[in-house]
Amino acid sequence: MASDGGRRRSYITSGADSNNGGGVMSRVSSAISESPFFNKGGEAACEAAHSAKKLLQSTGRAAWIAGTTFLILVVPLIIEMDREQQLNELELQQASLLGTPPVGVGSAPN
Repeated sequence: MASDGGRRRSYITSGADSNNGGGVMSRVSSAISESPFFNKGGEAACEAAHSAKKLLQSTGRAAWIAGTTFLILVVPLIIEMDREQQLNELELQQASLLGTPPVGVGSAPN
């Protein structure tokens, strides 16, 4: 060190080169993250997320329309059909109590 003239040499390296494993990994990861392929993949993922959000919103609207249409049109029909069925069962029960054969059942006496 006497030949250096009293100056100390500094062997400070950059952060990427200070650790061989970390330096290589950081260079590789920065190269990957700056690549056009990686950027296009990120843009595609962003567009896919946006499309999925729009799809979910439109699906929710369609589900709301289908549900309210079902409640307004189909449920009253089901209730009316149930009332008709109960009325038919009541008529059959009354007919069997009175002893007359129910309509639609044709049994010939022997």
